[in-house]
Amino acid sequence: MTGIHPAVVDVSGGNLVLVIVVALIALGALALGLMFRQEVLAAGDGTDNMRNIAQAVEEGANAYLQRQFRTLAVFAAIAFFGLLLLPADEVSVRIFRSVFFLVGAGFSAAVGYLGMSLAVRANVRVAAAANEQGRDPAMHIGFRTGATVGMLTVGLGLLGASLVVIFFQDNAPEVLEGFGFGAALLAMFMRVGGGIFTKAADVGADLVGKVENNIPEDDPRNAATIADNVGDNVGDCAGMAADLFESYAVVIVAALILGSQAFGDAGLVFPLLIPAIGALSAVAGVYLTKPRAGESGLTTINRAFYLSAAAGAVASVVLAFIYLPGDWADLEGASGQSADLSPALFASGAVVIGIVLAAAILALTGYFTGTEFKPVKDVGRTSLTGPATVILSGLAVGFESAVYTAIVIGAAVYGAALLAGGATTLALFGVALAGTGLLTTVGVIVAMDTFGPVSDNAQGIAEMSGDVSPEGAQILTELDAVGNTTKAITKGIAIATAVLAASALFASYIQTAVEAAVDAGVDLPVDIFFVFDAKVLVGALLGAAVVFLFSGLAINAVGRAAGAVVFEVRRQFREIPGIMEGTGRPEYGKVVDIVTKDSLRELATPGILAILAPIAVGFGLGVGPLAGFLAGAIATGTLMAVFLANAGGAWDNAKKLVEDGNHGGKGSPAHDATVIGDTVGDPFKDTAGPAINPLLKVMNLVALLIVAAVVNLTYGEGENDVVRILIALAATAVIVAAVYISKQRSVVIGDGDPGTPAPPSPPPAAPADPVTHPADPGATQPMPTTPPPAGPPPSA
Repeated sequence: MTGIHPAVVDVSGGNLVLVIVVALIALGALALGLMFRQEVLAAGDGTDNMRNIAQAVEEGANAYLQRQFRTLAVFAAIAFFGLLLLPADEVSVRIFRSVFFLVGAGFSAAVGYLGMSLAVRANVRVAAAANEQGRDPAMHIGFRTGATVGMLTVGLGLLGASLVVIFFQDNAPEVLEGFGFGAALLAMFMRVGGGIFTKAADVGADLVGKVENNIPEDDPRNAATIADNVGDNVGDCAGMAADLFESYAVVIVAALILGSQAFGDAGLVFPLLIPAIGALSAVAGVYLTKPRAGESGLTTINRAFYLSAAAGAVASVVLAFIYLPGDWADLEGASGQSADLSPALFASGAVVIGIVLAAAILALTGYFTGTEFKPVKDVGRTSLTGPATVILSGLAVGFESAVYTAIVIGAAVYGAALLAGGATTLALFGVALAGTGLLTTVGVIVAMDTFGPVSDNAQGIAEMSGDVSPEGAQILTELDAVGNTTKAITKGIAIATAVLAASALFASYIQTAVEAAVDAGVDLPVDIFFVFDAKVLVGALLGAAVVFLFSGLAINAVGRAAGAVVFEVRRQFREIPGIMEGTGRPEYGKVVDIVTKDSLRELATPGILAILAPIAVGFGLGVGPLAGFLAGAIATGTLMAVFLANAGGAWDNAKKLVEDGNHGGKGSPAHDATVIGDTVGDPFKDTAGPAINPLLKVMNLVALLIVAAVVNLTYGEGENDVVRILIALAATAVIVAAVYISKQRSVVIGDGDPGTPAPPSPPPAAPADPVTHPADPGATQPMPTTPPPAGPPPSA
């Protein structure tokens, strides 16, 4: 990214000390995460049955992630060498940009893997605490698990960025491009793969178990139950943790790129100080999460979020007035642009806008997906007239909520830019600073998100083991409902973070294009960015189309894998004697194997689309159309991601509303209708919707990385239309081939008649041999089984 920052930028003296302090805060966050982890693992882990089930889930999750990382290593190696070919100011910068690509990818993988590895050990401890100690200790363990992942996210994100600034100084923005790209690329793959895994198992388990055979969600007679619980961890824990980490990393990258131009020396320091404050306020939020008498778990968590956000806002304002000068002329190495507001007032205002945006998204998403509010209640009420009206009402909620969320995000972006008073460079930096303000809440947001799958798994372990008292089961049901809402809320905030990050990266792209042209000694025509240019409009349409195609591929992949799960579970009900009577043992490992293979083989196509689509448009149509492509993708992606997430969340909580006894309760036609709505919403909210977040950032980062080469081949000394068009055609051909191959895949994995649904049977008096360890997808021998549980059977 030649010329993106002034050469006079120098992080030394007091500034260098501050960046070192940021690195130490990052290390402190990691140490605190380790302390929280030990606190979780010190809790009791329940009965033998509960431990055996939890071990089965843990082994399945580990086996999947190990195979996924082996697959992703190929993409990482290709991207590493591809980055080496792109131009940079110095050879050393080009090398370390690739090296820090691997660091970013490694950190993203570490956050996902370590978060998942604790979650699969915490779920059984939450179940045991609910059974033996009550709600508050169970909630404490669940939230401490999330806090561990939150500290990992902010610690590794801050550590990576601060080390780059310390060692690379004015070349830091270029090196950070590689760091952000690695984090975003790996997160997208983990989001897509984990999302396909978890929702294929979930949809298949619900359709055959709940709808066709009228048995509970986590009934051990259903062969898909272990895969479903594994999926919660590889999708909602590993995938979401990696997603939020890359959002964290990419926002910092964009802020440092733009800050070095707008604020000079201070621009490479201030965007690190704000997330460092966020790390400290997140610690406060974790310790503030203490339930009060008679208070719901969601109220407790929301209160902690708002208090930590307020603390972060106050501290950020104080820091801005202490660190930043009162006059624009005192900013060393800055662009020379100024605003009517002082630097401190401008920066603190933008940061506060980002924090307020997080709070607004939390409230807005909670309204459209919470069981206590009108939208979900209306969706639940439509279950009385069947699944079609449930689906229609959920779609309406998703569409409407997307509009309001887009308005709120748009107001934040416009407000942050407005603070600059017309100074373009400052306006772009203001948007990035709003993103860093939102980052101050990420530690608590990650904790809230991880709480969801941990509580969901805890309820599943309790139901499958049969070892939990009715009081303990009710506590876990409540915590599961709270976790379901926190997951929906954090998806909304993750989308807002993605939009701010993508907007800042888009601004960096435009600025980089202009600077690259200056370095190449050519005048870049201003009108190439005009929206009424036909090529720019075509670029915008293509950007919007990629979002639709990406979403369709992800949902279709879930449908194919879920179909294979349905056929396999039906086969087992039909061919294995005594499953419904509780005397036969399901083959759990076969379902885990199916969803593992299918999710991994579906990774390539979305990844190819995200990486090669900007290359095809940029080299084929030019710099201006690529800007239109990014703008179209950001606008469409924002609306699509919110629509998918909130529609799915509304369907999911409408199902829980009915399961709580409304409209006939479990086993009623209304319940069947909401289960069908939930199966439609599952790939919406947990696969396609969340995967759009890293998609937008991957495409913006690819554009940012290639723009200098595009300018050179189009206008500079290396002008060569033949090479440019050949690159575009090659990228397009690979995309077309990947999509074609994906569309040829069958729903059924393996040979044989998919069979017909097994006839429904009433639940037996007590299930026998409730669970086996799933076979490692790469192994050929079955794992040992557990003894039958003592106590009452799972209730329908």
